[in-house]
Amino acid sequence: MSFVATILTLYPEMFPGPLGHSLAGRALAEGKWACETVQIRDFATDKHRTVDDTPAGGGAGMVLKCDVLARALDSAPAAGRPILAMTPRGRPITQARIRELAAGPGVIILCGRFEGFDERLFEARPQIEQVSLADVVLSGGELAALTILDACIRLLPGVMGAALSGAEESFENGLLEYPQYTRPYEWEGRKIPEVLRSGDHAKIAAWRKARSEDDTRSRRPDLWERHEGARVQSASDARRKTKESGQ
Repeated sequence: MSFVATILTLYPEMFPGPLGHSLAGRALAEGKWACETVQIRDFATDKHRTVDDTPAGGGAGMVLKCDVLARALDSAPAAGRPILAMTPRGRPITQARIRELAAGPGVIILCGRFEGFDERLFEARPQIEQVSLADVVLSGGELAALTILDACIRLLPGVMGAALSGAEESFENGLLEYPQYTRPYEWEGRKIPEVLRSGDHAKIAAWRKARSEDDTRSRRPDLWERHEGARVQSASDARRKTKESGQ
């Protein structure tokens, strides 16, 4: 069964967009994944096909109506697929969650617009997972949805050329990836680190591990703190199990 993405949006023409090209586009043509869209406006019931209204309590902008959104959402059978709602109020997506999504039958993504969703939608449909791409505000959820789909599709079997190409990337092990180099050996007075030309795989692995840790520590102290915490917890668990097995 292929990975099926259903996108609920006011702009279905934005899909598959860039995902119709390169590796994702080839995988789409080969049936490794499928993309279908649902026009939210089709589920409005008035003659103007209204999907939004002014915020209760006043304020700028417009809010997507919960009744229209619910009808649109209910029209898309979940079939075991998680439902994501793209919103800056959501939990930031992680590579670990991306891997979980890619391993499943697909995903349903609800794209926000304007000032966001009527909160009652999430109260009435608690299975919806509110997701944020990053600590930024976009014009709508479509670009965020495309990004999440791209992250999932590249992990599907047979999509990436090299089976191990995703194993050592940033975030896969809780750290940033080590820096990469390629020919020419020297460029503008800068040379490829000699260790990478040594042919000594143990030294190369050690260098890459050290650079990964150093770069994470300096560039993403939040990731480093989580990584260190997980390592300490793992060591503590190992000691506890050893102690229990000796009793």
